Amino acid sequence: MSTLWRPAYVAIGSNLESPRERVLEAMERLSPLSAARVLLRSHLYLSHPMGPQDQPDFVNAAVGLLTQLSPHEMLAGLLDIERTMGRNRRERWGPRVIDLDLVWMVDAAVDEPGLTVPHPGVSIRNFVLYPLADIAPTIKIPGMGIVLDLKLKVGGEGISVLE
Repeated sequence: MSTLWRPAYVAIGSNLESPRERVLEAMERLSPLSAARVLLRSHLYLSHPMGPQDQPDFVNAAVGLLTQLSPHEMLAGLLDIERTMGRNRRERWGPRVIDLDLVWMVDAAVDEPGLTVPHPGVSIRNFVLYPLADIAPTIKIPGMGIVLDLKLKVGGEGISVLE
């Protein structure tokens, strides 16, 4: 853990077991994360699933935090929240009770097996970019661009504001 506080952004998604409530629960579970403070919360969005289409639509959101955690410590905290909430990693892009992705952490690029920051899919996923643009439209994600520009580029097909 560093003494430096830096911004971090987490994408949240769920399409099982009352997805809206699961996303809100995940937001609450992020708040007591050691050495992290949730400062920003996006609107909730409803989006079509990526991958297999024979599953329910997702509820998606994003949060902005200040943290002293390293990317690896943040990932460990996110995975712990997923496990506590009943996440089982079985099918890639399949249905899930909760999904927490570390999208970007300022000055903390990582490219290792099991952890890539910035998240490699952020620039093409409207269900990540729309919520992220609510809370951090002007941040630049290295190698990808500015969030608002990326959002406009991917478009809004299959996504709508839930609340």
